[in-house]
Formats: sequence, structure tokens, C-alpha cells
Amino acid sequence: MIERVAFVARILALGFAAAAAGLASAQVAYPTKPVRFITPFPPGGSLDPLTRMSAQKLSEKWGKPTVVENRPGGNSIIGTQAVARAAPDGYTILVAGTPHVINPSLFATPYDAIKDFAPIATIARSRQILVVHPSLPVKSLKELIALAKARPGQLNYSSSGTGNTNHLAGELLCALAGIRMQHIPYKGAGPAITDLIGGQVQLAFMVP
Repeated sequence: MIERVAFVARILALGFAAAAAGLASAQVAYPTKPVRFITPFPPGGSLDPLTRMSAQKLSEKWGKPTVVENRPGGNSIIGTQAVARAAPDGYTILVAGTPHVINPSLFATPYDAIKDFAPIATIARSRQILVVHPSLPVKSLKELIALAKARPGQLNYSSSGTGNTNHLAGELLCALAGIRMQHIPYKGAGPAITDLIGGQVQLAFMVP
């Protein structure tokens, strides 16, 4: 496994700005009802357990219920849009990843990633690793590059979505090493890992 440079992996964002100031100035007790956490990826990836652990700890601290919803699709755009459209009252919280800041450069998002959200905390940092299926006859990055050069365009790698950091890491490797590999995007890390284990894809960049 080859570690990639560390990156800020998760940010916690509230789908409100002006309302938060209003709540603070009025000194209203918060929360007074269940708080909903939306993660824009399916179960199985690193973001899902992080969201659930954070929601559980906050529920214990607040003494109020929390609800976690997975809203995958569109490289996190679907779940993020759901939060952007929610009432700006602080009761719908987005647990986002790096696609939140990458997507606006790649897609026409139906929200403003900066103006429509107020970041409040980083809850984890992680590293990218490169893993391969056992059927691939390589034991190092050097051997992988040599194999990819011998089989241009024949190797494939999975990611948790087009434009995701996993995808960008794969394209960066291809550019730096002068190789070609086929990108297989998934709707989240869980399905990508499942197919890697099953041998449907040969390698993957992922968060450990």
C-alpha cells in the first residue's frame, strides 16, 4: 500500500448562515428537537462511520436525538443539494468531504458551495492509500508502473466518484508515471471496495 499526501478529509457544514446568527443573538436553546445529519455517500466508506460516531456523541452531549441519512449520488451533489434546500434553522447538517470544494470546478452544482454553507468543524484527517487485488502480480509501486506500461490502458482502478480525491490521485499517478489506466467510478467508497475485493476492478485509491 502506498500512502499519498495527507489531506483534510472531512468538514462539517451547516446549511445555514444568517439563521445561526439569529439563534445566537436571541439566545435560543439549541437543539430543541432532533438534528438530522446528511452524508452524501452510501454506507461502507469512511465518511459513514465518522458521521454516525459524531452524531452519537453530539446526541449524548445535547440530550436530544440525532438522525443520520445517506443521500448518495452525483459525487455527493445530491446529498449536498438536499441540505442546501433544507430550512436554514441549524437542524440539517451536512457531513461533507473534499468533493464539496472540488465539485464546483468540475460540475454545474445547483448550489453555491461557499455562500450556501457555513463550515463549523473538521472532524477527521486521513491519507490516501493505493491497494491492488491479489490477482495483480505486483508488490510495489515500481512494479505496478512497469506493468501498466507493459499493458497500456488495460489496467483499471476504482474510485468513489468522478472528480473525487481517489479519482484525482489515480490521474495524478498516470500523469507523473506516464501510464494509462481505465477509471471506474462508483457512487461511494463502499461499492468501490466491494468490487475491488471481488476482483471486478484491479486497484483503487482509498482512505484507510
